[in-house]
Amino acid sequence: METLWSLDYNTLWFLVFGGVISGYAILDGFDLGAGALHLFLKKEESRRIALNAIGPIWDGNEVWLVIGGGSLFAGFPVAYAAIFSAFYVPFMIFIVGLIWRGVAIEFRSKEPGKKWRATWDFIYSFASITIIVSLGLMLGNVALGIPLDANHEFIGDWLDFINPFSIMVAITSLALFMMHGAIFLAMKTENRLFAKITVLAKNFTIFFLVAFGFSTLYTLLYIPHLSDQLRSNPIYFILPIVMFLAIANIPRQLNKRKYRFAFLSSSITIASLLAMVALEVFPTLLLASNDPANSITISNAASSLKTIKILLLIAAIGTPLVGAYTLFVFWTFKGKVQLDEMSY
Repeated sequence: METLWSLDYNTLWFLVFGGVISGYAILDGFDLGAGALHLFLKKEESRRIALNAIGPIWDGNEVWLVIGGGSLFAGFPVAYAAIFSAFYVPFMIFIVGLIWRGVAIEFRSKEPGKKWRATWDFIYSFASITIIVSLGLMLGNVALGIPLDANHEFIGDWLDFINPFSIMVAITSLALFMMHGAIFLAMKTENRLFAKITVLAKNFTIFFLVAFGFSTLYTLLYIPHLSDQLRSNPIYFILPIVMFLAIANIPRQLNKRKYRFAFLSSSITIASLLAMVALEVFPTLLLASNDPANSITISNAASSLKTIKILLLIAAIGTPLVGAYTLFVFWTFKGKVQLDEMSY
């Protein structure tokens, strides 16, 4: 098998796909989290500042979602077809959530009435929570496995996706993104709102630690295949070490009021959690819970070798450009939020 840097091309594209998904989770994670906690902010001015903190960047962050879907479709079309058809219902809920969230952000400021704005505030927060929970449910079931036939088609019921493990993953995802979003808002606010956000950040950190603890314990006790790789090779233990150090550093940096370092730690936490999931399922893209022989892997789902090579070339050129654009946007809108007549 042809390799590059001692890795076969399918594995390289798996790493690219994982990197893009991690980028999406980190970048869209904080504005989804900011939306999920929106109703905890009671004052009109506070809600406007929170909206304007993500206003210039939220839609740009979703570019990474589009790239992630495109990279799965181009590199692993069999997996793309199976995943999007199996998770049709949660994906539709996810997409509807994305639509209503965007509508709420734009429509809220069109009228000054309290009921009008309160209604869109609720829709915005509810849509953000719905998006996070649907993502968590799908991630939990991808890690757990779903029933597939020999043609890689889903043979279960979508209600099967609502199981104890996926529910815990969804709750943990919600807690993680709310913590991530609160830390981001702490970097963008000041005065009384800043004090309110810092309290929320600490509370959501506790929420995440509790949810993560229960999810980890349940995984170790009842989902043994999600720790097989860690047991098989001690070198992989570096991933949970990095993850736990990042998690431990979040409350430490919050107490020291170093919110940029806390945000960096929460970003590393998200990336390391996704890396651990990828490590444990590799080389499987979608595990068949009824018969492992029906599982979709990076081998039986991949495009041709020539296609993968072209995709890697495109990624080598395009990813730095998208990354540079993202950094430019963040640099342009750095600093504390100041409201004006053009604000949401």
